[in-house]
Amino acid sequence: MRGIILAFLKIIYYFCHVNECCIDIYTKSKDLPTLLEGNYFHSRELFIIYEQNPGCTPYMVVVSNKEGQTLAQLLVAVNRKGNWFPPYLYTHAHAHEEGIYANEAYKEEFFCKMLQAITLRLDRRLCLYIEFSGIRKKMFGYRAFRQQGYFPVVWQEVHNSLHSKVPEERLSEKIQQRIKKLKDKGIITQTATNREDIHSFHQLLKRYYRFKPRRHIPNEQYFQEMAKSHNAKIFLTTYGGKNIGGCACVYSGGNAYLCYLAAKRKTYSMLHPDTMVVWNAIQYAYEHDYNHIYFMDVGLPWHRNPFREFILSFGGKPVSKYRWFRFYSHTINKILSWLGKDK
Repeated sequence: MRGIILAFLKIIYYFCHVNECCIDIYTKSKDLPTLLEGNYFHSRELFIIYEQNPGCTPYMVVVSNKEGQTLAQLLVAVNRKGNWFPPYLYTHAHAHEEGIYANEAYKEEFFCKMLQAITLRLDRRLCLYIEFSGIRKKMFGYRAFRQQGYFPVVWQEVHNSLHSKVPEERLSEKIQQRIKKLKDKGIITQTATNREDIHSFHQLLKRYYRFKPRRHIPNEQYFQEMAKSHNAKIFLTTYGGKNIGGCACVYSGGNAYLCYLAAKRKTYSMLHPDTMVVWNAIQYAYEHDYNHIYFMDVGLPWHRNPFREFILSFGGKPVSKYRWFRFYSHTINKILSWLGKDK
């Protein structure tokens, strides 16, 4: 009986604690309260980078108690995208992972409240669509997302472990031989540190994704600020003094994340620049004692996916996750939700 009473009291305390919390949304860094640390994707640092990036507005959703202490936070970036020809203009929002929490026991409940708050705010702004990617556990927040009208799309990532074997042992024999030949030809990869190199990387990205409108490429200012951070690196692969490939990586929570990758695969097809870009990103992460490197976007889980097979040749494992989407138009949202259902 005593145990039942204690359990009942804990439940009452739990719900009282959650209901007493306050939720605020900030769009200016000068107004931010003291935030939790430990996750770059939901940090003050990244908020400021977004804030300085033209065409991007950061939204920091903060859960705090009556003493003003931050209990949870979620960073969402709203990007404006448009063109003169063909003429179009829209905004879309994106968040990576599910935020930071002072106490994991309240994670689901706080996430539900933050998701509801940011969805309502972005609806008022007429944001075309909202996207959540990189949710650590596939089923995390499933009910909360569904309640707010989001629909899931199965997406794939590739995770490479760096703590049990040296990276060379995980490579396929074909990739090992290719890397050796490319090194002998004088292809090198270095960290981009000056503005000219970062500009070159951004131009490379824009050309690489020119006919891939699904992928949003931030303004150059984003990468200029990103390169100044201790939690990020931009790598450039060169041959004969020319930049032929590059990638941008983020380091958070003991892991590395390859966020953007571009290479002149057609112009320099015999030099396989994408191979050297990926390999050097893996090597850097291993040499700096990161536990894993995550390739955040290898596309939809089609049966034939050449890019996924290329990334897997470096010894990683495919991981299936949900990306959650919500469109402002209820009609479009319902149609896409129906199309995305497993048949």
